[in-house]
Amino acid sequence: MAESTRLVDLVDSRISEFLANRAPIVRAISPELNPFVEFSRQFLSGGKRFRALFCYWGFESVSGADSGFDPFADDEEPGRDLRAIVSVAAALEIFHAAALVHDDIIDNSDTRRGAASAHRLFEALHSDSDWAGNPADFGRAAAILLGDLLLGWSDELLDEGLELLEDRAQARATRAAFNHMRTEVTAGQYLDVLEESAWLRRPDDELRERAERVIVYKSAKYSVQAPLLIGATLAGGTPAQLAALRDFGLPLGVAYQLRDDMLGVFGDAAVTGKPSGDDLREGKRTVLVAIARGLMPQGARRAIDELLGDPDLDETQVRMLQNTIVDCGAVEEVEALISRNVRTAIAVIGSSPLSRRAIAQLSELAETVTKRSA
Repeated sequence: MAESTRLVDLVDSRISEFLANRAPIVRAISPELNPFVEFSRQFLSGGKRFRALFCYWGFESVSGADSGFDPFADDEEPGRDLRAIVSVAAALEIFHAAALVHDDIIDNSDTRRGAASAHRLFEALHSDSDWAGNPADFGRAAAILLGDLLLGWSDELLDEGLELLEDRAQARATRAAFNHMRTEVTAGQYLDVLEESAWLRRPDDELRERAERVIVYKSAKYSVQAPLLIGATLAGGTPAQLAALRDFGLPLGVAYQLRDDMLGVFGDAAVTGKPSGDDLREGKRTVLVAIARGLMPQGARRAIDELLGDPDLDETQVRMLQNTIVDCGAVEEVEALISRNVRTAIAVIGSSPLSRRAIAQLSELAETVTKRSA
């Protein structure tokens, strides 16, 4: 996936260029805002850039040639549309950084990608500066504002990309697709928070369906389907092409989040950058947990209900919950669900009216995002 690698480099460069342009504006207000600049850079560095990749390959699936053309070749002058898709893909990554900052506050997470989360960085800044008040309160407030700033910046960069398009109708449609994504993921995030509090008042036979609804709106559409549609819309995709990407993106997005849920319970902290079993301590009501509860005898179900969501779970308790989830067959069932959704997604685009080259790249990307260890 050499082309994807070069795209990631271009997206990283575009983000760096954008931040370099915005940093003087922030610093000119006050030098005390320097942490906003530095923490923004930190949260926008690294990452897998999956949303940018899906956005680009959605674009290429509509506009790209089947062979013999490399839009990133050194002897090719990037056209306006190519520069536009790089900016829009970069805007998605800035939006994602904002979402992660806010998500870590909601989940009270200490780490992100192996480093301190934004609210913990601001909390440490408060403590180190010996300021008045509560460091944790300051950290949360400052991180909320950092996330808000990143949300605004993602919009600005999106607009910069759309201004490059000569077809204004495509620009408006792309903006509408981005706005729709933003609404859905915010709604999905609320549903996730709701389930952590309301699950006890819901019938057991509804819990899996409700967890699946969270997956669709918090992650599947946002992480895979929406980026594909944003890229394809920018390229002027036909209704048939958009429908194929929509039908590919949703099952793949579900598989992507199911893998994430598995990593949240069983992931290696040295690889994921978050403590093993973090989702258990946070009380995430995932499809994995819903399936496990459905397979467990009543006594084991009561035990998992009592422990799930306890932030003070020790390693022994985490291992006990992990073993219980494995022993009941839930892991095997979720792995089968992941495989089934990936097969469904790949089958959809195999006969679709999309670029053959993009179909091959998207099929490979489907395997990458669902077989990852972080």
